[in-house]
Amino acid sequence: MTSQITTDDRGEQVPVKETGPGPHRSGLRGHPWLTLFAVAIGVMMVTLDGTIVAVANPAIQQHLDASLADVQWITNGYLLALAVSLITAGKLGDRFGHRQTFLIGIAGFAAASAAIGLSSGVQYVIAFRVAQGLFGALLMPAALGLLRATFPAEKLNMAIGIWGMVIGASTAAGPIVGGLLVENVNWQSVFFINLPVGIIALAFGLFILVDHRAENAPKSFDAVGILLLSAAMFSLIWALIKASEWGWGDTRTILFLIASVVCFVLFAVWESKVAEPLIPLGMFRSVPLSAGTVLMVLMAFAFMGGLFFVTFYLQNVHGMSPVDSGLHLLPLTGMMIIGSPLAGAAITAVGPRIPLVTGMVATAVACFGMSALTPGTGTLEMSLWFALLGVGLAPVMVGATEVIVGNAPLELSGVAGGLQQAAMQVGGSLGTAVLGAVMATTVGNSFGDNWEQAKLPPLTPEQLDLAEKGVQVGIAPVPPQAPAPVAEAITKVAHDTFVSGMSTAFTVAGCVAVLAAVVACFTKRGENAAAGAGAAHV
Repeated sequence: MTSQITTDDRGEQVPVKETGPGPHRSGLRGHPWLTLFAVAIGVMMVTLDGTIVAVANPAIQQHLDASLADVQWITNGYLLALAVSLITAGKLGDRFGHRQTFLIGIAGFAAASAAIGLSSGVQYVIAFRVAQGLFGALLMPAALGLLRATFPAEKLNMAIGIWGMVIGASTAAGPIVGGLLVENVNWQSVFFINLPVGIIALAFGLFILVDHRAENAPKSFDAVGILLLSAAMFSLIWALIKASEWGWGDTRTILFLIASVVCFVLFAVWESKVAEPLIPLGMFRSVPLSAGTVLMVLMAFAFMGGLFFVTFYLQNVHGMSPVDSGLHLLPLTGMMIIGSPLAGAAITAVGPRIPLVTGMVATAVACFGMSALTPGTGTLEMSLWFALLGVGLAPVMVGATEVIVGNAPLELSGVAGGLQQAAMQVGGSLGTAVLGAVMATTVGNSFGDNWEQAKLPPLTPEQLDLAEKGVQVGIAPVPPQAPAPVAEAITKVAHDTFVSGMSTAFTVAGCVAVLAAVVACFTKRGENAAAGAGAAHV
């Protein structure tokens, strides 16, 4: 066994002993780069599923005669299960070993995917999507924990960079692969594809992965902490999901937000008293770790919140198919794929602060640039802004992950991985909800006036409300059999109003990215990264 020094939750240096084989291994089992390959296959399955399902939703709705609310639950059920479970799942990895939780996550995710493909009713699809979220939560933090424990500090950033490249590539492939499968096979194939990928990932994981557990890893469970944190996360994410439907001033939205705050406060009080807390609050005495967590929330707010409208812009304003819109987003995801390993090398050379600040500045510039898009903007101009956004996001995805995981003690690497993923989920949900509210407000304030100025036939309040809901996602409310000039005028009003709302949303996203650049100034290299594989030669 190898003895190293790490920092405990009180900020004191303590020795850490790693169980299992030491870092100097022979053969394939436990080899760092093969570990990365095995982990990447599993992560690819989950991230591919995150974007591929959206393409299949219309076919699911039609084939299973599902309502709009049912289809929304196909996404929301997965998101809720994932967000609520991530930190707890990370703790399970710290307690029982990241290899075991990773393999269980792989097997469960693949099995749930197959069950969805065999489902005969939308209620079963929703139930198994929730199961996917739970197993995905087991898998993602464990992947980071395995990388942290396997790679030496000087090569951890490169490993995380390649890990980010896989996420970018599978995210980019989702709409394209999903479109091809739905168009040429059926919607079930979108889920069945996870079965062979899962089997391959499971086989590699069983053969390659080696368990790593710190000797001072947690020995018990903080059941009360898990319940309080789960309730807090559920209330927060549920309020963000439902805010667009209920309204931000609605009593239900406010009550869920209040419940979330109360549960978070009770969680913090409990964690300060329990012997083995779920999240030792001393972790957040690390300014870089706290800054990295906030940075991840702000980055996801700007990225996911803004990207939500880009897909509607491409498909409903420009009239592209899901496959075409996926191809048009390749400059964004392509630059993330190329930029992630390069960002890892740069962060290793100069530390995370400069790349993180530069990345968020580039992200802000891209958001402000996309705020100038119009219904007639050409592919070249769109591609330039998409590419710049990808360039900006790559170092942030890599650097913020390293800052969070690398500044946490080795025995809490799973919790840190869960914290990183949870921060992304919260930021993405918050961005989608807030920017959705910005869009709804802009459309509500301008659509009626734009309609009147175009001298179109008056709408009843009910017709206006229904039309505004369609315009918020770029759909022109053209009545059947409308004369061509009238249809053209309605389409112009709808698209101009949508783009105006999207412009405001991207401006807000750009301001959030500027704030994130300021937060990035407080990050620095992980102090505990060397407590992983030490000075192993890779």
